[in-house]
Amino acid sequence: MLKRMRMLLEMIRFSHTLFALPFAFLSAALAWKEKNEFSWIELAGILACMVFARSAAMAFNRLADRKIDAANARTAQRHLPAGQLSIANVSLFTLICAVGFISSTFIFLLRDNPWPAILSVPVLGFILAYSYTKRFTAMSHFWLGASLMLASVAAWIAICGLKDLPTPFVLGSAVLFWVAGFDILYACQDVDFDKRSGLFSIPSRWGVHRSLWIALLCHLVMLGLLVCLWAMSPYLGWIYLAGVSCVAVLLAYEHWLVRPDDLTRVNQAFFHVNGIISLGLFLVVLLQLALR
Repeated sequence: MLKRMRMLLEMIRFSHTLFALPFAFLSAALAWKEKNEFSWIELAGILACMVFARSAAMAFNRLADRKIDAANARTAQRHLPAGQLSIANVSLFTLICAVGFISSTFIFLLRDNPWPAILSVPVLGFILAYSYTKRFTAMSHFWLGASLMLASVAAWIAICGLKDLPTPFVLGSAVLFWVAGFDILYACQDVDFDKRSGLFSIPSRWGVHRSLWIALLCHLVMLGLLVCLWAMSPYLGWIYLAGVSCVAVLLAYEHWLVRPDDLTRVNQAFFHVNGIISLGLFLVVLLQLALR
């Protein structure tokens, strides 16, 4: 049982929750500041919802893509195509996580906020649907970005309801373009396989060279939106701007790592640099709010 659970967590790359969780907490921190009230109940609810939602989405993605993964040399050793986990086990895990996510939204009823429970099923449906987008649109990268955008927006709604939504939408839009940009970089590894298999992606549609420029444009838009967030929020100052400057440097380094004739460092750019960006910006905002 413990071995199977370990493999399930490896399959969904549980450690990569780090990508989305800090932005959800960043939005929550701004919401608590706006509301001028912190709640441990809300913190626990956001954490539970994030973990369950991402786990359900990743496990569902592995189920939906198991045949595609088996045909791709880069992914053929993943747990499902390699036979290390059964379809029944992963399906049950997905169902448990989905039920866990929906159930976790009821925590916010203790704070007289019904919106997380009301929106839970549509949100879950949207993020699960991403797994099939590569079959019909090259914009699948942006669907993935929108799925992670919902983390920031949902965290705000969990605390403030439907009040003052422009702030989380600007932050969430920055997350959308950040995720879309690095997902385009990641998809460059599979450009030949996607073309042969009839799968849609920006690299398979436009080629690696143009895709790197599109990814760069996405990240420039992200930086612009982060500056807009500073202009909108009365709680963000020069420390936050210094953090955004560091994000810009890290993104420049990420794009330096990935080149049209050398994709060997995509994983380094994808996992290491983006993890630092996500966690680092969250810590910078916490410092900014503490000092103000």
